[in-house]
Amino acid sequence: MRRTLALALAAAAAAVTAVPGVSSATTPETVRWGPCPEDIASPRLECSTLQVPLDYRHPDGRRIEIAISRLASEKPSQRRGVLLTNPGGPGGAGLDYPALLAGSGLPQKVLDSYDVIGFDPRGVGRSTPVTCDLTPEQQARGNFPPYAHTSADVAREASYARTVAEQCATSRTAWMLPHTTTANTARDMDRIRVALGEPKLSYLGHSYGTHLGAVYATMFPERGDRIVLDSSLGPGGYDVTAMRSFARGMEDRFPDFAAFAAAHPEYGLGTTPEQVTAKFYDLAERLEAKPVQGVDGTLFRGLTFEYLYSDATLRLLAATWQALEEDQPLPKLPSSGNVENSMASRFSVICGDTRWPRKVRDYQRDVAVDRLRYPMLGGSTASIGPCAFWPHKRAEPPVRIGDRGPSNVLMAQNERDPGTPLAGARKLRHALGKRATMVTADQGGHGVYPFGTNTCANNAVTAFLTTGQRPPRDLACAAEPSE
Repeated sequence: MRRTLALALAAAAAAVTAVPGVSSATTPETVRWGPCPEDIASPRLECSTLQVPLDYRHPDGRRIEIAISRLASEKPSQRRGVLLTNPGGPGGAGLDYPALLAGSGLPQKVLDSYDVIGFDPRGVGRSTPVTCDLTPEQQARGNFPPYAHTSADVAREASYARTVAEQCATSRTAWMLPHTTTANTARDMDRIRVALGEPKLSYLGHSYGTHLGAVYATMFPERGDRIVLDSSLGPGGYDVTAMRSFARGMEDRFPDFAAFAAAHPEYGLGTTPEQVTAKFYDLAERLEAKPVQGVDGTLFRGLTFEYLYSDATLRLLAATWQALEEDQPLPKLPSSGNVENSMASRFSVICGDTRWPRKVRDYQRDVAVDRLRYPMLGGSTASIGPCAFWPHKRAEPPVRIGDRGPSNVLMAQNERDPGTPLAGARKLRHALGKRATMVTADQGGHGVYPFGTNTCANNAVTAFLTTGQRPPRDLACAAEPSE
């Protein structure tokens, strides 16, 4: 139900004191919904834009644009409010996410209970975007540094990392860098709430979106209704610890693929999990010495990691390995969208949120440790990146996640998640204390709800979103037989 402008103004005034460093709120906009861009193929999805302050310490100063979307409830009598969503990243566009969630099985009673809201975070997509002027060659390198086998490899990568940081700092959108942070995106979320005339908002965030949700719940503890954090980063967000944890996540998840490939000898990758694991190292070494069809050892490791995110892509991963083994045409890879903007906005957030080690020798030490501990990916994810050379200036310190606030957070987590390993989620659970309950599913992949197949976990999240009831204590959901 649309609220009056007077109610929105009152909510805005009440929210001001919850935002650290903000003096007074400017008059909020009202949202005028209209058609979405043509490339968003969802006839029910509506879109709009919202102007927000670049710097919330100066709310009447320069403004940027946030693109938002709505999948409206078709049952006004059952509508509870709005469910703001975020797919992760950072650097991930979310304008079409409500439609994607609906198409991926978001239960009808959840769709009836909420207007599902999507948005492109500041710096991303159709919101005011950032750029680092990355060349096609830089974009092709992706988000992971090349696998470092020696300290000299790390030292060589430092020169490239410094170049990218300097490009970001001198690009035409460098003025946005100090303000493209998780804390400011959380403030944008609250501006969306105000503009929609809602006294509170519910939230469903995946991956990096869990950190965004935890930051929002910390900064605006009384403005959150029902908060779902799915596949959680640790309490430090996307920091150097999270980057290194990708290597652990791959080691946690890879046995699922090894068992799958061993059970499908038609791919020729081995008939036991041990043989499939040996094939990984064999292919990685061969592709480092001689790339096949543009795939070198680092890209091979990265593709393997990416395809471990879902059980649905394990067949594609096996087929890709088979093609590389036999030097046959590779399966068609999915489109990556606007890679330059995605990478630039990701750098802006992860480098701007927290301070990263600045000495090359720190990364050389980390690589030496992780290459032994997590050999599949550790030599890459522990290596140096642009954040080591990011400008020193920070507009504010990172938000410290704590346990002060209402008990309105439900965490959902797979046991074998490559992108956000269970170990990090447990640390966030501890930091949130009495505010949170966690549901853990004995399954692999990145993303529980509504993408996973564990009925126990899915039902727990649906019940919380529709009734507000959480399990009375942390819940471990047993593995369920695959179809």
